[in-house]
Amino acid sequence: MNGAGDGAGGRVHRVPIKVRFYELDPYGHLNHSAFVQYFEVGRVELLEEVGLGLDELHERGYHFVVNRIETHFLAPVMPGDTVVVETGVIEMRRASSRWAQRMVRGDEEVARQELRAAVTDVEGRPVRVPPEIVERLRPYLRA
Repeated sequence: MNGAGDGAGGRVHRVPIKVRFYELDPYGHLNHSAFVQYFEVGRVELLEEVGLGLDELHERGYHFVVNRIETHFLAPVMPGDTVVVETGVIEMRRASSRWAQRMVRGDEEVARQELRAAVTDVEGRPVRVPPEIVERLRPYLRA
């Protein structure tokens, strides 16, 4: 499997999300933009779990800035469905990170996403990822 949750080292963070009616497209499926938002929820909640919420990161002078997203939509998601977003970190580089995520409904994978995020200072300039951030994310870092 590509993405988080394949047991390739590191823990996987999981967050359930119930589909709401206002997130649907004209065909009655979860809108593609909502998938991206759900994946964002997964990453933000993982960061919060390890003590790196967006406010805390900002106070320390850092931001994770997404600069590439690749999303694969594998099955429609319907109103009332509950999906689980699984998130793991593929790699931490000098000034960036790669994240793997997947969305499942029960045992069915409905979407997967990989993204790259730069680490910047609050003015948006790339900076070296501090060792403390790497250490906090280490439990979710794939081997």
